[in-house]
Amino acid sequence: MTDPHSDREQPGQPLASDDPRANGAGTGEADADAIDPIVRLTQERDDYRDQALRARAEFANYQKRSKQQADADRVYAVGSLAKDILDPLDNLLRAIEHLRASGAEGISSGLEMVQRQLLEVLAKHGVEPIEAMGQPFDPNLHEALIQQPTADHPEGTVVNELSKGYRIRDRVLRPSKVAVSSRPAQG
Repeated sequence: MTDPHSDREQPGQPLASDDPRANGAGTGEADADAIDPIVRLTQERDDYRDQALRARAEFANYQKRSKQQADADRVYAVGSLAKDILDPLDNLLRAIEHLRASGAEGISSGLEMVQRQLLEVLAKHGVEPIEAMGQPFDPNLHEALIQQPTADHPEGTVVNELSKGYRIRDRVLRPSKVAVSSRPAQG
């Protein structure tokens, strides 16, 4: 007999149909139903943890890229100013050469000091002239304006620098304008 005030069954009484144990849930299916939510929750936890780790790694990579970009921007920030100074620097060199040719050594030596100071300031910020004379022609560093037939230099060698080129660290600000040797005409 079953006591109406007790949830426990009396021995020898059949199970009621609304009792979960009557549907076979007490035989092992209940264990499977109880494990499924745990497995599901564990998997969800692992997925969220994986997403959090990936987001953290992506953010760390973003920070590294941002820092590298900021460093590069700082290093090359002087580039546009230096590029604007190069033409007046070329004009200063032309004035020095003209004054030297006309015999005004005092003035030309004073202007040479100014030119050296400008080059030192540019060098302090990573701007250096590109060496071209006698070097093999490199289209990354030189701009060939003319070919000059000569037997004194191997073909493809820079034989005259028409305009000095400059670079800032590893980037070319302005290529050297050059004359490149070619084979002399066979006569």
